[in-house]
Amino acid sequence: MSRLLLAPMEGLADDVLRDVLTRVGGYDRAVTEFVRVSGTLLPARAFVRISPELANGGRTAAGTPVAVQLLGSDPECLAANAARLALLAPPGIDLNFGCPAPTVNRHRGGAALLGEPELLNAIVAAVRAAVPAAIPVTAKMRLGIADASLAVDCAQALAEGGAQALTVHARTKAQGYRPPAHWEWIASIREAVKVPVVANGEVWTVEDWRRCRATSGCEDVMLGRGAVSDPWLARRIRGTAAPAPTADEWAALLPHIAAFWRGVQAKVEPRHAPGRLKLWLGYLRRTWREAEALHAAVRPLRQPAEITALLDAQAPALRAAA
Repeated sequence: MSRLLLAPMEGLADDVLRDVLTRVGGYDRAVTEFVRVSGTLLPARAFVRISPELANGGRTAAGTPVAVQLLGSDPECLAANAARLALLAPPGIDLNFGCPAPTVNRHRGGAALLGEPELLNAIVAAVRAAVPAAIPVTAKMRLGIADASLAVDCAQALAEGGAQALTVHARTKAQGYRPPAHWEWIASIREAVKVPVVANGEVWTVEDWRRCRATSGCEDVMLGRGAVSDPWLARRIRGTAAPAPTADEWAALLPHIAAFWRGVQAKVEPRHAPGRLKLWLGYLRRTWREAEALHAAVRPLRQPAEITALLDAQAPALRAAA
């Protein structure tokens, strides 16, 4: 059976949402949002802040292993920070060469490095040498910056540097998240390297998963926004949930929304909490009509207390879960 990995999604899938999605189930592994490494040796708390799961053996409450992702461009600095992170015994260390965000790219991070295969190789080699062999080192990349002309070169550089697996997001930096995903290019990368390749990009449904695997030739798939939009997607793929979304699943999701809302309020400043709930409900609208109504009701509210009162009034299941 294909392994299913939960993608790192900056500003969207943090530890609170990872907890919800892995409780629903179906994932073999998850990866955190990136820890930015830039010129300094970070304290242990910087890694724990991004991955509180480190205090639980590197696993979510449901038992899903969570690799910690690092982002940067200095091989020595990344290696030093990876060595410190390794002391916390994460299930894996992932290196980010896929983030397309302009603010990250301007500081030579993420997908901006995909024009420099030699640097990718040096980064992975330095991190691999600094980390105990028992901790896997992996990497995530896109197809390139403006085009895919260096995609195979970059993948080979990462694999030869010591990455034990590659996840490939099937778009360039310039393409951002605009469809389609070019899974056929992942096939070219998979044929060119000797390490496992995980396909990623535009998998929203079971049928997308099937087509992604058939086109890319990859056994394993990483789910991102599709998982956020449909928390049952991994289980649908595994055949342990209905092939298509149901009203019963929406009812079952309500306690998870309550748990998410509590977790967000405990983690972020009150002024930021409503935006996090609205963002997730915005994705859930793709899957359930009921989410559309809840999103519309929550959208104009600004104060956490107002949202809590609304949820209690409109959704008995949420009140029961609180």
